[in-house]
Amino acid sequence: MNSALPPGYEISTAPERLDRALIHRWLSQDAYWALGRPREKQDLAIAESLNFGLYDSASGAQAGYARVVTDQSTFAWLCDVYIDPAVRGKGLGTALVSAVKEHLAPCGLRRILLATADAHAVYAEVGFEPLGEPEKWMVLGEQ
Repeated sequence: MNSALPPGYEISTAPERLDRALIHRWLSQDAYWALGRPREKQDLAIAESLNFGLYDSASGAQAGYARVVTDQSTFAWLCDVYIDPAVRGKGLGTALVSAVKEHLAPCGLRRILLATADAHAVYAEVGFEPLGEPEKWMVLGEQ
């Protein structure tokens, strides 16, 4: 799915390949934005989203995950991007986000948003930049 993907890995949007228990463990126990997220809520989020799994080509084991909430026409929100700590530092996060961007490109979206507290450099490599006019944006709920 992506030429920037390091050898030995593959990316798929096939929902049946997702290891939902692993994704829940990663996010609810290790991801600052999803700590304590209930399994039922995670399963619903997966069911209602466009999902990207990153897999070890040889074993088929899941090594990363990203989720997109989108109408596939005008807007998308990239979230829950996670790379297994055992394989970090190989460019897999950047490759996964690049694959998401490439997958969504034919949709002609006006914007893809995300929020991050610590991975700005990863997203900048793919073309994301800070909001130009953050004063125009508002939020309802947690900040």
